[in-house]
Amino acid sequence: MLEIKDLHASIDGKPLLKGINLTIRPGEIHAIMGPNGAGKSTLAKILSGDPAYEVTSGEVLFEGKNVLELSPEERAHLGIFLGFQYPVEIPGVSNLQFLHAAHSALLKAQGKVALNEETFSRLLDEKISLVEVKNEFKLRNVNEGFSGGEKKRNEILQMAVLEPKLAILDETDSGLDIDAMRVVAKGVNRLQNKGNALLLITHYQRLLEYIHPHFIHVVMDGKIVLSGGAELAQELEKKGYDWLKSEEVAPC
Repeated sequence: MLEIKDLHASIDGKPLLKGINLTIRPGEIHAIMGPNGAGKSTLAKILSGDPAYEVTSGEVLFEGKNVLELSPEERAHLGIFLGFQYPVEIPGVSNLQFLHAAHSALLKAQGKVALNEETFSRLLDEKISLVEVKNEFKLRNVNEGFSGGEKKRNEILQMAVLEPKLAILDETDSGLDIDAMRVVAKGVNRLQNKGNALLLITHYQRLLEYIHPHFIHVVMDGKIVLSGGAELAQELEKKGYDWLKSEEVAPC
């Protein structure tokens, strides 16, 4: 599904990614861990098409297509979704209006007919029930006055509506208490199937107690220095990251 080949990137001339190699297949959950400033969020933003970053070399192939040549909207239409670390507020626009517009744009890009508002409203009700968010989310303005936990739950609702092939969640556990994390993780798990994939960006092992990755990759100084299974998270929790500074593994 996703193949990253020797990806190098910078911002304002400062190198941030220094040769990322990663392959994600349908049905897989991958977690990216590492200390602050390692390049984790940079990778997420580049995959989604953030224009602030310059890709200096390498390839990013999504279902065989080089997405580095595509706009953020085109990537979204292909099925790439980014859940932000700090979701933005959109005053004056309800979730119903926002998600209807996004869903309509997706269908149009696929050559399909958009749903009318009444039909979409029923679809949204189904998704609200699926991921167990409050019914009031439907008519509230997008993230306006939401708590941190509510913003993250709202992003899971967006995932449920848009049904991306690849969801990238950038530190979705940031600022969440245990109860909110459980709710968010439950929603994410309900949306996973053999046809889609998930890339989690996180500092800490605790989220991975609720969303179980198939693979964990540790990024330090713009490179993946170690990859392993779910047990790697527990080792990192015990040892931290300093012991990895001199270690490298073959690219994934």
